[in-house]
Amino acid sequence: MIRTARVTGLLYLGLAIGGAFGFLLIRPQLFDPDNAAATLANLVADPSLARAGIVFELLTVLTQALAAVWFHRLFRQPAAFGIAAFGLANAFAILISAALLATALSVAEDPYGDPAALVQTLYLASDHLWGVGAIFFGLWLIPMGWCVLSSGLMPRALGWLLIAGGAGYVLSAFLRYALPDAALIADLLAYPATIGEFWMIGYLLIVGVRRTVTGARNAQVISDETAPTRQTGSNQAA
Repeated sequence: MIRTARVTGLLYLGLAIGGAFGFLLIRPQLFDPDNAAATLANLVADPSLARAGIVFELLTVLTQALAAVWFHRLFRQPAAFGIAAFGLANAFAILISAALLATALSVAEDPYGDPAALVQTLYLASDHLWGVGAIFFGLWLIPMGWCVLSSGLMPRALGWLLIAGGAGYVLSAFLRYALPDAALIADLLAYPATIGEFWMIGYLLIVGVRRTVTGARNAQVISDETAPTRQTGSNQAA
């Protein structure tokens, strides 16, 4: 179980790195939401940076999809299916975003029609995929937090923070479109999720899971995990 936790933590860290570099660092250097000509000029001037942005989005897709599966393996309870399902849904949304960015770069390198308008439309669509996809990203945190609370494998405070952060993420996605002037409030609603995610990553990588948990169900999980080891030892003794 410790090994599964560490692999899950590495995948989650890869997801954070892919999103930070692709969406927060590279995209603003290329995409000017108010100037289509500037967006096209940025792509033409630095196609390598545009390709790096696509690669980091693909890294986000890969690591989120695998992290969703590994979280399911780690917690092994019905709520963990929600982590896998919502995580894969969000990964699919980012996959479409990456395809749109790749198409925008192709148009910039081999223009036709009105390339500035085409490129701007593709980047806008990609940007909105991240915006509406925040619903799935918030939804995958809620069952994650519930699994933390019900398993006893991690601090309960982490579980509550993930649930609150997931709800805030979902609410922020609606708020961005319902009240565009409330962007600051929408950003603030996402902060608990960010704190919870980095706490989860750090806990998985440094601690893994608690060695001792309470409750009959948790005892059964640990028993199932260690059963092969005990059986091997018995066979050797025989």
